[in-house]
Amino acid sequence: MTRSMTAFARAEVGAAVWEFRSVNHRYLDVSFRMPENLRYLETDLKGAFRDKVHRGKIECSLKINPAELSTSFSINEQLVTELKSALERVSDLTGYDARGDAMSLLRWPEVLQATDSSETLAEDVEQSFTEAVSQLVEMRDREGAELAKMIESRLIEVENTVHYLREEVPAIIQAQHEKLRKRVNEIDVEVDPSRLEQELVVLAQKLDVEEELDRLMTHVSEVRRNLSASEPVGRRLDFLMQELNREANTISSKASAASTTSRAVDLKVVIEQMREQIQNIE
Repeated sequence: MTRSMTAFARAEVGAAVWEFRSVNHRYLDVSFRMPENLRYLETDLKGAFRDKVHRGKIECSLKINPAELSTSFSINEQLVTELKSALERVSDLTGYDARGDAMSLLRWPEVLQATDSSETLAEDVEQSFTEAVSQLVEMRDREGAELAKMIESRLIEVENTVHYLREEVPAIIQAQHEKLRKRVNEIDVEVDPSRLEQELVVLAQKLDVEEELDRLMTHVSEVRRNLSASEPVGRRLDFLMQELNREANTISSKASAASTTSRAVDLKVVIEQMREQIQNIE
Protein backbone atom coordinates (compact mmCIF):
# COMPACT_ATOMS: atom_id res chain seq x y z
CA MET A 1 0.00 0.00 0.00
CA THR A 2 1.28 3.44 -0.93
CA ARG A 3 1.72 5.53 2.22
CA SER A 4 2.24 9.27 2.49
CA MET A 5 4.84 10.79 4.82
CA THR A 6 2.64 13.84 5.48
CA ALA A 7 0.12 13.48 8.31
CA PHE A 8 -1.20 14.87 11.60
CA ALA A 9 -2.53 13.06 14.67
CA ARG A 10 -3.91 14.09 18.07
CA ALA A 11 -4.84 11.79 20.94
CA GLU A 12 -5.92 12.59 24.50
CA VAL A 13 -6.17 10.17 27.42
CA GLY A 14 -6.62 11.51 30.93
CA ALA A 15 -4.18 14.37 31.47
CA ALA A 16 -1.93 13.39 28.53
CA VAL A 17 -2.38 15.05 25.12
CA TRP A 18 -0.13 14.00 22.21
CA GLU A 19 0.14 15.84 18.88
CA PHE A 20 2.12 14.40 15.95
CA ARG A 21 3.24 16.23 12.82
CA SER A 22 4.84 14.22 10.04
CA VAL A 23 6.57 15.51 6.88
CA ASN A 24 8.75 13.95 4.20
CA HIS A 25 12.34 12.98 4.99
CA ARG A 26 14.95 10.63 3.54
CA TYR A 27 14.99 8.51 6.70
CA LEU A 28 12.90 8.02 9.85
CA ASP A 29 13.55 10.90 12.26
CA VAL A 30 11.40 10.99 15.42
CA SER A 31 11.80 13.88 17.88
CA PHE A 32 10.04 14.49 21.21
CA ARG A 33 8.94 17.54 23.13
CA MET A 34 7.79 16.47 26.60
CA PRO A 35 8.23 17.33 30.32
CA GLU A 36 11.62 16.34 31.70
CA ASN A 37 10.09 14.19 34.45
CA LEU A 38 8.62 11.93 31.75
CA ARG A 39 11.73 11.68 29.54
CA TYR A 40 12.43 8.20 30.85
CA LEU A 41 9.51 6.97 28.71
CA GLU A 42 11.03 8.21 25.42
CA THR A 43 12.90 5.03 24.46
CA ASP A 44 9.85 2.81 24.94
CA LEU A 45 7.63 5.28 23.10
CA LYS A 46 9.90 5.24 20.04
CA GLY A 47 9.40 1.50 19.89
CA ALA A 48 5.72 2.06 19.07
CA PHE A 49 6.78 3.17 15.56
CA ARG A 50 8.67 -0.06 14.88
CA ASP A 51 7.42 -1.83 11.73
CA LYS A 52 4.68 0.80 11.32
CA VAL A 53 6.58 3.81 10.00
CA HIS A 54 9.78 3.62 7.94
CA ARG A 55 10.45 7.15 6.65
CA GLY A 56 9.52 10.71 7.54
CA LYS A 57 10.34 13.43 10.04
CA ILE A 58 7.87 13.10 12.94
CA GLU A 59 7.57 15.69 15.70
CA CYS A 60 5.84 14.35 18.83
CA SER A 61 4.63 16.95 21.35
CA LEU A 62 3.21 16.04 24.76
CA LYS A 63 1.09 18.42 26.82
CA ILE A 64 -0.13 17.66 30.33
CA ASN A 65 -3.52 19.07 31.30
CA PRO A 66 -3.23 20.01 35.02
CA ALA A 67 -7.00 20.06 35.42
CA GLU A 68 -7.08 16.33 34.71
CA LEU A 69 -4.41 15.44 37.26
CA SER A 70 -5.68 13.76 40.44
CA THR A 71 -3.68 15.23 43.32
CA SER A 72 -3.88 14.02 46.94
CA PHE A 73 -1.98 14.89 50.12
CA SER A 74 -0.47 12.67 52.79
CA ILE A 75 1.22 13.37 56.13
CA ASN A 76 4.74 12.21 56.78
CA GLU A 77 3.85 10.71 60.15
CA GLN A 78 7.37 9.67 61.02
CA LEU A 79 8.69 13.21 60.46
CA VAL A 80 5.82 14.73 62.50
CA THR A 81 6.59 12.33 65.39
CA GLU A 82 10.25 13.27 65.29
CA LEU A 83 9.41 17.00 65.24
CA LYS A 84 7.06 16.53 68.22
CA SER A 85 9.79 14.75 70.18
CA ALA A 86 12.23 17.53 69.29
CA LEU A 87 9.79 20.20 70.50
CA GLU A 88 9.21 18.38 73.77
CA ARG A 89 12.96 18.03 74.30
CA VAL A 90 13.46 21.77 73.66
CA SER A 91 10.69 22.51 76.18
CA ASP A 92 12.36 20.28 78.78
CA LEU A 93 15.76 21.89 78.29
CA THR A 94 14.62 25.50 78.26
CA GLY A 95 11.46 25.48 80.29
CA TYR A 96 9.74 27.36 77.51
CA ASP A 97 6.45 26.31 75.96
CA ALA A 98 7.60 24.87 72.63
CA ARG A 99 4.47 23.01 71.63
CA GLY A 100 3.94 25.17 68.54
CA ASP A 101 0.79 24.70 66.44
CA ALA A 102 -0.43 22.37 63.71
CA MET A 103 -0.07 24.90 60.88
CA SER A 104 3.57 25.48 61.78
CA LEU A 105 4.19 21.77 61.56
CA LEU A 106 2.46 21.55 58.16
CA ARG A 107 4.74 24.28 56.82
CA TRP A 108 7.78 22.26 57.75
CA PRO A 109 9.51 20.85 54.61
CA GLU A 110 8.34 17.37 53.58
CA VAL A 111 5.68 17.13 56.32
CA LEU A 112 2.86 17.57 53.82
CA GLN A 113 3.48 15.41 50.72
CA ALA A 114 1.54 15.78 47.47
CA THR A 115 1.08 12.77 45.20
CA ASP A 116 0.05 13.35 41.58
CA SER A 117 -0.58 9.71 40.61
CA SER A 118 2.58 9.64 38.51
CA GLU A 119 2.09 5.96 37.69
CA THR A 120 -1.39 6.67 36.33
CA LEU A 121 -0.03 9.65 34.37
CA ALA A 122 2.64 7.47 32.76
CA GLU A 123 -0.05 5.00 31.72
CA ASP A 124 -2.08 7.83 30.19
CA VAL A 125 0.99 9.06 28.31
CA GLU A 126 1.71 5.61 26.86
CA GLN A 127 -1.92 4.88 25.97
CA SER A 128 -2.48 8.24 24.26
CA PHE A 129 0.83 7.82 22.40
CA THR A 130 -0.27 4.44 21.04
CA GLU A 131 -3.56 5.95 19.89
CA ALA A 132 -1.74 8.84 18.20
CA VAL A 133 0.54 6.41 16.35
CA SER A 134 -2.52 4.51 15.06
CA GLN A 135 -4.12 7.77 13.91
CA LEU A 136 -0.90 8.82 12.17
CA VAL A 137 -0.59 5.51 10.31
CA GLU A 138 -4.25 5.65 9.24
CA MET A 139 -3.89 9.19 7.90
CA ARG A 140 -0.67 8.30 6.07
CA ASP A 141 -2.52 5.36 4.50
CA ARG A 142 -5.42 7.56 3.38
CA GLU A 143 -3.11 10.23 2.00
CA GLY A 144 -1.06 7.55 0.26
CA ALA A 145 -4.15 6.11 -1.41
CA GLU A 146 -5.04 9.54 -2.79
CA LEU A 147 -1.47 10.04 -4.03
CA ALA A 148 -1.64 6.66 -5.77
CA LYS A 149 -4.84 7.74 -7.56
CA MET A 150 -3.22 10.96 -8.75
CA ILE A 151 -0.14 9.11 -9.97
CA GLU A 152 -2.32 6.55 -11.77
CA SER A 153 -4.12 9.32 -13.63
CA ARG A 154 -0.73 10.71 -14.75
CA LEU A 155 0.37 7.25 -15.87
CA ILE A 156 -2.69 7.08 -18.11
CA GLU A 157 -1.62 10.42 -19.63
CA VAL A 158 1.83 8.95 -20.32
CA GLU A 159 0.25 5.92 -21.99
CA ASN A 160 -1.96 8.14 -24.14
CA THR A 161 1.04 10.21 -25.22
CA VAL A 162 2.98 7.05 -26.10
CA HIS A 163 -0.02 5.88 -28.15
CA TYR A 164 -0.13 9.18 -30.06
CA LEU A 165 3.62 9.06 -30.71
CA ARG A 166 3.45 5.49 -32.03
CA GLU A 167 0.90 6.67 -34.57
CA GLU A 168 2.68 9.92 -35.48
CA VAL A 169 6.32 8.83 -35.80
CA PRO A 170 5.98 6.54 -38.88
CA ALA A 171 4.19 9.32 -40.77
CA ILE A 172 6.87 11.83 -39.69
CA ILE A 173 9.66 9.50 -40.89
CA GLN A 174 7.87 9.01 -44.22
CA ALA A 175 7.47 12.77 -44.60
CA GLN A 176 11.19 13.29 -43.92
CA HIS A 177 12.05 10.65 -46.55
CA GLU A 178 9.90 12.38 -49.14
CA LYS A 179 11.41 15.72 -48.19
CA LEU A 180 14.93 14.33 -48.71
CA ARG A 181 14.04 12.84 -52.11
CA LYS A 182 12.45 16.10 -53.16
CA ARG A 183 15.61 18.04 -52.31
CA VAL A 184 17.74 15.57 -54.27
CA ASN A 185 15.45 16.01 -57.27
CA GLU A 186 15.54 19.79 -56.93
CA ILE A 187 19.33 20.05 -57.11
CA ASP A 188 19.23 17.92 -60.30
CA VAL A 189 22.30 15.79 -59.67
CA GLU A 190 22.97 12.12 -60.22
CA VAL A 191 22.73 10.24 -56.89
CA ASP A 192 23.60 6.62 -56.35
CA PRO A 193 20.30 4.93 -55.41
CA SER A 194 22.02 2.67 -52.87
CA ARG A 195 23.67 5.70 -51.28
CA LEU A 196 20.30 7.43 -51.09
CA GLU A 197 18.78 4.35 -49.46
CA GLN A 198 21.57 4.32 -46.88
CA GLU A 199 20.90 7.94 -46.02
CA LEU A 200 17.20 7.21 -45.70
CA VAL A 201 17.96 4.32 -43.34
CA VAL A 202 20.23 6.53 -41.22
CA LEU A 203 17.57 9.21 -41.11
CA ALA A 204 14.94 6.69 -40.07
CA GLN A 205 17.20 5.44 -37.26
CA LYS A 206 17.76 8.97 -35.99
CA LEU A 207 14.04 9.69 -35.93
CA ASP A 208 12.88 6.30 -34.64
CA VAL A 209 11.81 6.45 -30.96
CA GLU A 210 10.22 3.01 -30.78
CA GLU A 211 12.79 1.77 -28.25
CA GLU A 212 12.24 4.81 -26.04
CA LEU A 213 8.48 4.29 -26.21
CA ASP A 214 8.88 0.62 -25.25
CA ARG A 215 11.02 1.57 -22.26
CA LEU A 216 8.49 4.21 -21.23
CA MET A 217 5.77 1.57 -21.12
CA THR A 218 8.04 -0.78 -19.18
CA HIS A 219 8.68 1.94 -16.58
CA VAL A 220 4.95 2.70 -16.39
CA SER A 221 4.25 -0.97 -15.61
CA GLU A 222 6.96 -0.95 -12.94
CA VAL A 223 5.51 2.19 -11.33
CA ARG A 224 2.12 0.50 -11.12
CA ARG A 225 3.65 -2.62 -9.61
CA ASN A 226 5.36 -0.55 -6.91
CA LEU A 227 2.21 1.40 -6.12
CA SER A 228 0.54 -1.87 -5.10
CA ALA A 229 3.53 -3.16 -3.07
CA SER A 230 3.25 -3.53 0.71
CA GLU A 231 6.76 -2.27 1.56
CA PRO A 232 7.97 1.36 1.35
CA VAL A 233 8.47 2.28 -2.33
CA GLY A 234 9.16 6.03 -2.34
CA ARG A 235 12.82 5.72 -3.31
CA ARG A 236 12.11 3.21 -6.08
CA LEU A 237 9.40 5.43 -7.50
CA ASP A 238 11.74 8.41 -7.42
CA PHE A 239 14.32 6.41 -9.40
CA LEU A 240 11.67 5.39 -11.94
CA MET A 241 10.73 9.04 -12.42
CA GLN A 242 14.36 9.73 -13.35
CA GLU A 243 14.26 6.93 -15.91
CA LEU A 244 10.97 8.16 -17.37
CA ASN A 245 12.41 11.65 -17.67
CA ARG A 246 15.51 10.26 -19.39
CA GLU A 247 13.38 8.62 -22.09
CA ALA A 248 11.30 11.79 -22.53
CA ASN A 249 14.50 13.82 -23.04
CA THR A 250 15.74 11.34 -25.66
CA ILE A 251 12.42 11.55 -27.52
CA SER A 252 12.63 15.34 -27.43
CA SER A 253 16.18 15.30 -28.84
CA LYS A 254 15.07 13.05 -31.72
CA ALA A 255 12.01 15.12 -32.52
CA SER A 256 11.92 16.52 -36.07
CA ALA A 257 8.34 17.77 -36.01
CA ALA A 258 6.62 20.33 -33.83
CA SER A 259 3.97 17.80 -32.81
CA THR A 260 6.60 15.35 -31.52
CA THR A 261 8.35 18.11 -29.60
CA SER A 262 5.05 19.13 -28.06
CA ARG A 263 4.30 15.53 -27.04
CA ALA A 264 7.75 15.22 -25.46
CA VAL A 265 7.18 18.42 -23.48
CA ASP A 266 3.81 17.07 -22.31
CA LEU A 267 5.56 13.90 -21.16
CA LYS A 268 8.12 15.82 -19.13
CA VAL A 269 5.43 17.96 -17.51
CA VAL A 270 3.42 14.89 -16.45
CA ILE A 271 6.54 13.12 -15.17
CA GLU A 272 7.49 16.18 -13.09
CA GLN A 273 3.99 16.28 -11.62
CA MET A 274 4.35 12.65 -10.56
CA ARG A 275 7.83 13.26 -9.16
CA GLU A 276 6.56 16.08 -6.94
CA GLN A 277 3.87 13.81 -5.51
CA ILE A 278 6.30 10.94 -5.01
CA GLN A 279 8.48 13.12 -2.77
CA ASN A 280 5.76 12.63 -0.11
CA ILE A 281 5.55 8.85 -0.45
CA GLU A 282 7.21 6.70 2.22
